[in-house]
Amino acid sequence: MRQSQLLIPTLKEMPADADVVSHQLMLRAGLIRQVASGLYTWLPLGLAVLRKIERIIREELTRSGAQEVLMPVVQPAELWEETGRWKKMGPELLRMRDRHEREFCLGPTHEEVITDLFRREIQSYRQLPCNFFQIQTKFRDEIRPRFGVMRAREFTMKDGYSFDTDQASFDLTYREMYDCYSRILTRMELDFRAVEADTGNIGGSNSHEFHVLAESGEDTIAYATEGDYAANLEKAVAAPPAPRPAAGQALAEVATPRATTIAQVADQLNVPASRCIKTLVVEGDTGPVALVLRGDHDLNEIKAEKLDGVASPLTFASETAILGALNCKPGSIGPVNLPIRTIVDPEAAAIADFVCGANRDGYHFTGANWNRDADATDVRDMRNVCPGDKAPDGQGELLFLRGIEVGHIFQLGTVYSEPMQANVLDRDGNTLTPIMGCYGMGVTRLVAAIIEQNHDQHGITWPEPLAPFAVHIVALNYAKSEAVRSAAHELLARCLDEDVEALLDDRDERPGVKFADADLIGAPHRIVVGERSLKEGNVEYRTRVSRDPQPVPLSEVLARLT
Repeated sequence: MRQSQLLIPTLKEMPADADVVSHQLMLRAGLIRQVASGLYTWLPLGLAVLRKIERIIREELTRSGAQEVLMPVVQPAELWEETGRWKKMGPELLRMRDRHEREFCLGPTHEEVITDLFRREIQSYRQLPCNFFQIQTKFRDEIRPRFGVMRAREFTMKDGYSFDTDQASFDLTYREMYDCYSRILTRMELDFRAVEADTGNIGGSNSHEFHVLAESGEDTIAYATEGDYAANLEKAVAAPPAPRPAAGQALAEVATPRATTIAQVADQLNVPASRCIKTLVVEGDTGPVALVLRGDHDLNEIKAEKLDGVASPLTFASETAILGALNCKPGSIGPVNLPIRTIVDPEAAAIADFVCGANRDGYHFTGANWNRDADATDVRDMRNVCPGDKAPDGQGELLFLRGIEVGHIFQLGTVYSEPMQANVLDRDGNTLTPIMGCYGMGVTRLVAAIIEQNHDQHGITWPEPLAPFAVHIVALNYAKSEAVRSAAHELLARCLDEDVEALLDDRDERPGVKFADADLIGAPHRIVVGERSLKEGNVEYRTRVSRDPQPVPLSEVLARLT
């Protein structure tokens, strides 16, 4: 392909409205252009990368035994009403009415549609297990689209859905999808981690996220220094704490004027924050609920929202409500004689002789102990793990990485098949409700994640399997030199003969402009054709990540590539 005939509108200046590297480079390298907030047109180079990602995904899913289908973007409301998600989903679900006043939505996901297809077409256990996938447009009306295609409103996604007769069969399917996703990302030459994760709005029991590691990642991943444990911070747990020591101090009330935070209390009383207790009050199903943590730990709101009796979504009680229930302000609450339901984190429950609020403004207790002074019978994990915590399997300590979520697989159980009555007959003629799995991978998000992990100060450094072109032929003084034109076209023709994807820069531009654009576009291999080197029968060859060109005979350079 000749660059003069291809739409590659590169930019010299950094776009002012692009916050992350991938968004900046996708705009500067001419991969995308914004149409509206969160909506993008994909230009030839960007689309070429998308198609390579899709090809790898299709090949590995076909290898795993999954079947490709294509479902509609527009979905009828009645399917979503069957599962209760029509009301449960928030404003991210873009709803509309047709000319007959029937309600529809733009699909952010397709669990209801695939389950409807299954119940219409699959009748017998003999047709199970089955696994379907599609690569298709999704729409989620993000309140604040950001980071370019990383969090856009319209995007391309691979979503898949499996149906199995029993747990043993599903475990095999789920493991195959886990391995399939690992193969996909390995073929893309990405550094990634698969981690335990929360199921979110999709529902079900367990799930795993696949993260491309990058400093710009939105998610924090906790992983063990030894062994295989890894989890999203929302899901991560640490090993149980050591047994609580015996009480050694008497309970005493002390004045703590103007101390309403853990830091202020610890400073006034000259104790570490880890010896203090903090008590947060949230709304519950039947009244306020106190959540008690160690002073130096943070509440994990995802875990807290899943606690029995805690209202969902998680809502912190107002100061007015706290004053009405406890007769003190939030900075003075503690578990001693607390008249509301109390849930204690295991690390908080393992402390003896701790400091806590005295449920009286301006006062705290020292020497407080569980069982003697306060109740700790309801103990549940609700905190964020910290770097240095012991891994739950005992294999080393937990450390943190940043990651970009590009895939998520779910163990749905019967969350969709049961309410939609997607049943089959078992071998005895009885009704069987299949176990479902859901498997998503963000195709457009992958492009951004790949760039976040593969770039330098000059531009993109594409992994070879994903580059829009394998070779960039940079012809210097192309417009004036017949020797350069002839050699460049000969190279392009030979590349085509060998099925090597090549881009020829035949523009009438200065060498500096051509080299800057070549760095920006990021093809893995570069061949520079110039009059000086041609006089010696050579061209200059280098890889994108190497700054040192090597003279190679024109007749041998293609062999070097292949």
